[in-house]
Amino acid sequence: MSVPLRYGSIFLLQVIGACLLSTSGAAQQPQMPRMPAPPPLRLVSRSERSQLDEARDAKARLHATITLAEDHLTHAESFTGLKKFDEASAEVGSYLGLIGDLRDYISKLNHDKTSTRDLCRHFEWDVRLHIPRLAVMRRDTPAAYSLYIKDAEEFIKDTRAEALDSFYGHSVLREPAPAKTPAPVEPSKAPAAAGSKDSPQTKHP
Repeated sequence: MSVPLRYGSIFLLQVIGACLLSTSGAAQQPQMPRMPAPPPLRLVSRSERSQLDEARDAKARLHATITLAEDHLTHAESFTGLKKFDEASAEVGSYLGLIGDLRDYISKLNHDKTSTRDLCRHFEWDVRLHIPRLAVMRRDTPAAYSLYIKDAEEFIKDTRAEALDSFYGHSVLREPAPAKTPAPVEPSKAPAAAGSKDSPQTKHP
């Protein structure tokens, strides 16, 4: 009985050794770098488009768009915390689609009107608050997805700058350039006044 038991122990040790060798070999194999995830689609859903079209005026459309966009941004933050980066990326795409749609809508308005300038001011204030939220998401997102979060940050920064230009470009009065003062003329180089008497040092023949 001891001989079969000994052979069984040897066989078991061989199996364990083979498993360890295969595991170490797999660990030594170089891992292929992970390709970047596909970029998020910037789109506005049909139901959201219907809500925006029902806005009674530009101010109501701004409010509706920002509300929908912030909902997507909040969902993206939640999915990022749960490590569901595909879902978070999709939410970021919907967020950017709404912000881009509002940006195009405002660009077609009459920017000489005070109401449009006020709209740009509110738009800038709303999106300004989104930039630090995107930065936090990017720090918690793998490199395969974080580059698109960085793109979203830059897009919002450009959107904010455009809104500021539309507002301040019509409301800021630029001061005129100061007039140049003539350089003082030295007394020795000043031309003699007409009818002035000769200097006592002047000699005449």
